[in-house]
Amino acid sequence: MNTPVVVAENLTRHYDVKGGLFSKGGTVRAVSETSFKLEPGKTLAVVGESGCGKSTLARLITMIEEPTSGTFAIGGDNVTPETWARHRADVQIVFQDPYGSLNPRQRIGSILEEPLKINRPDMPAAEREAKARDMLKLVGLRPEHFDRYPHMFSGGQRQRIAVARALMLEPKVLVLDEPVSALDLSIQSQILNLLVDLQERLGLAYLFISHDLSVVKHMADDIIVMYLGRPVEVGPKAEIFAKPRHPYTKALLSATPMADPKAKKTRIKLEGELPSPLNVPAGCAFAPRCWKVKDKCRAERPTLGDEGHPAACFFPEA
Repeated sequence: MNTPVVVAENLTRHYDVKGGLFSKGGTVRAVSETSFKLEPGKTLAVVGESGCGKSTLARLITMIEEPTSGTFAIGGDNVTPETWARHRADVQIVFQDPYGSLNPRQRIGSILEEPLKINRPDMPAAEREAKARDMLKLVGLRPEHFDRYPHMFSGGQRQRIAVARALMLEPKVLVLDEPVSALDLSIQSQILNLLVDLQERLGLAYLFISHDLSVVKHMADDIIVMYLGRPVEVGPKAEIFAKPRHPYTKALLSATPMADPKAKKTRIKLEGELPSPLNVPAGCAFAPRCWKVKDKCRAERPTLGDEGHPAACFFPEA
């Protein structure tokens, strides 16, 4: 078994919100008590509806924001604001929007060389350029693309450039925040296959943020299902897709399109809206929308175990 490259323990991020003319203040519990391990060469997918805390978790792991509480370590070394500088090269991120994540005034070569200029200022210019050109080739782009500007590329090509930039510092972990959701379906598969190929070649660990379970099924080794900032189910991909234990996971899977038109499937429609993270219900946060809810669910919050395939539910699916 590989040594985990990232170990997170009870990561929590809350935001204090000031009251306004038509609203009262409070605390947004964006991520609460989230723990996981990520091994080299493996993909951990984080799934859930919009507002469940997926992207906040990505910002914590990439050291864009500091956790309110909890800890995480990279390569066995605890990460704190004081150690961010030496760990930033270990974790890089590919954002959702390939159009907004590249500077339109920079040539592609300059975009790729910039991480090296900042983090390895002593590297000779010729070596930086050679590495950038090699990276272009690695992600399937041509040598003449080096001197072009971002507006001259398609969305899929821009995302390849974003992936190349993220790899320039030879990270241990890539955080992929909805990396294909802004692309056409025909292009999505090309980028996903590129990511699979790069993972096999370089031994990268991926934290894959997505709401699309059909994409997750293609990419993930393990899955964390998030609801209102908390993990509600954790397990290997095969087990979660075959036998989801939390009712919320079962509802998400029932809404995923299937390739076989003859396959029978029962769609579970959740009643009501996702509660506000400013006003999380007492007890189980999913109780107001759950068809299995009982009095105990409204009074107590179920906990998530740490062995096998746990679900934070008092009455899990069989």
